[in-house]
Order: sequence, then C-alpha cells, then structure tokens
Amino acid sequence: MQRLAYEHAALRRVARLVARESPAPEIFAAVAREVGRLVAVEAIRIVRYEDGGAAEVVASWGRLETALPVGAHVRPGHNTVVSTVRRTGRPARVDDYERVTAVSPSSMCEPGIRSAVGTPIVVEGRLWGVMVAASMQPEPLPDGSEEQLRQFTELVATAISNIQARSDLAASRARIVAATDEERRRVVRDLHDGAQQRLVHTIITLKLARRALERGDGDGVELIDEALRQAERANRELRELAHGILPSELTHGGLGAGAEALAQRMPLPVEVRVTVGRLPRPVEASAYFLVAEALTNVAKHSRADRAEVTARIEEGTLQVEVCDDGVGGARLGGGLLGLADRLAVLDGRLDVESPADGGTRVAATIPLAD
Repeated sequence: MQRLAYEHAALRRVARLVARESPAPEIFAAVAREVGRLVAVEAIRIVRYEDGGAAEVVASWGRLETALPVGAHVRPGHNTVVSTVRRTGRPARVDDYERVTAVSPSSMCEPGIRSAVGTPIVVEGRLWGVMVAASMQPEPLPDGSEEQLRQFTELVATAISNIQARSDLAASRARIVAATDEERRRVVRDLHDGAQQRLVHTIITLKLARRALERGDGDGVELIDEALRQAERANRELRELAHGILPSELTHGGLGAGAEALAQRMPLPVEVRVTVGRLPRPVEASAYFLVAEALTNVAKHSRADRAEVTARIEEGTLQVEVCDDGVGGARLGGGLLGLADRLAVLDGRLDVESPADGGTRVAATIPLAD
C-alpha cells in the first residue's frame, strides 16, 4: 500500500511539471529520478532514437550517470533493450546481460549491469525513444517493472507532444507573418512598378494637354488620347493585381466558379465537382487558394494526364480534394505548407497522400461555423 501511494505521488509530481509546460530537460530528469527511486535500480536512462540506428541520452540517473551522461550519442548492441524496443516497438527486457555481446564500447551495456527493462515512448503514434531501468543485482528485475515504467513514459510522451505542438505553433505563426509581409511587399512592388507609374504618366500628360489647349496648340487632343491610353492600361493592371489577391470569379460566383476558372487555365483536363454554395469568406478564400496551389503543382510537377477537384459539405465540415493520376512523390512543403498554416487558423487540416507512381491527393477539411 505504501509503495502504491509513493507511485501515485511520484506520478502527480511529474504530471504537475508537464501541466506547467516545464522545459523538456527538467521533465526528463524528474522522470528519471522518480522512476529510479520507485523501481529501486542503479540506473535510469531516457533515450531518443536517431536516424541510422544511433540514439541520444536525454536523461540519466543513478550510480552509472557519468558513464553515459545526458547528451551522449550511442549505438546500442543488437540484443540490448534499447535496440529490441526500437525493432519491435514493444516493451523489452534482458535478464542476463552477460549473454549480450555489445557491438561497440558505447553499446549501453555498461560494466556491472546484470538486467534491464525498457518501455517505448510513443509520441502521436510514432516511436520516439525508450525509457530503460538497469540493475546491477544478480536477480533479474521483477515482473511488473515494465508497467511501472509505462505510466511514466506516457507522461513523457505527453510532454514531448506538448513541446512539439508549441514549437509547431510558433513556426506556423512565423511563416504566416513572413508570408503576409512578403505578400504586402509584392502588392506594393506591383503597384509601384505598374499602375502607379501609369497614373503618374497620365497626370503629367493631362497637365501637358491642358497647357496645350490653353495655348490653342493642336497637340492637346493627341496628349489627351495618350493620357487616356495610360489610364486604361493602369486600370487593367489594377484589375490584374486585384485578381491575384482575390479573383473576380470567386468574389462573384463562389468556390464553384473559382474552381472552374482555374480548371480552364490548366494544360490538362480537370473535372470539377463542387456541390457547395456560398461559404463564409475566409473559408471560401482558403478553399480556393488550396485548389489553386494544388492545381499549380499538378501542372508543374505531376506529369499527370488528368485531375479532379471536388468540394462538398459533410456534417458541417467543408471537404475539398484535388486528385491527379501523376507520378506522385509530393510532400507537404512550399505553398502547401503555407496553406496548412492558413487552414490551421480556421481549425482546418491539410492532408497530402502521394505514393510513388500512385498519383497525388491533396485534401482539406474546414469546419463551418454554426
């Protein structure tokens, strides 16, 4: 009973650190310390898996702390707890380490360790690392040790997930700010280099025309014609600029009309099946830009023969998909990453499925406000 009370108290202490969003090293160290005292072993390691079979020690507690300190990079032997958990994704134990042959001096089989158990740390469905409890006693660690570790690894996984979410949110906000600033600079540049120059030319020409008319000079009509041509060109450039911000087809006809206009500009057949009416402006614009970006990628990279755009409402949620029969291999990056950020503002989600030689599916889910 006393042991169970201590276990619950230890879990509560770690949970408070996680709830306070404490830094990861502080949480890892606290978990290692609490688990070491609870399980009564000589060493606790929290290890993060790296590419190529290597691993990094992110927490180390106990008598062997200096042997593999925090920050050490190791390559575990084939039959160690660390490598077995990585291979299977399940808890593992070694009851007699004398039978395990390390592949290198840094195999995490420190001299004196007789047995160990390890429990995987799974973050959002992905194997992130492992927590290992190691004993120097001749008897193997008792049954149930894995379960004691598991409760703490779940807290570690929650902490890592929270930290990653905060990091992703900060990166998303930074990308949105950068994209907004870049778009603003583009609009200013296009206005300055295009319509603004035309309008300045128009003003100067009209002033010259007025002087010519005041003098009774025959050049006045010709100057007015020139000013009119410049004004018309400025008007066209302003329309084109406005089209690049929010196209008239979308503004006047909604998502269906906007998607049809995009399809007509494509160099390959695009079937449009949009069964939605007018939508809230932010949702409609985000859905349109998703279709535009996805179709642009189809034209540039997919080598597809055809594509399809669909949009429908299911249970209060807008579902938008752009599919093609191209070479696949697309990734969530570039313009699509910016769209994912934009959708996140609307509590939406962007998914990209693009197996090699299997075509590409870009899908967005956007909840509609009641």
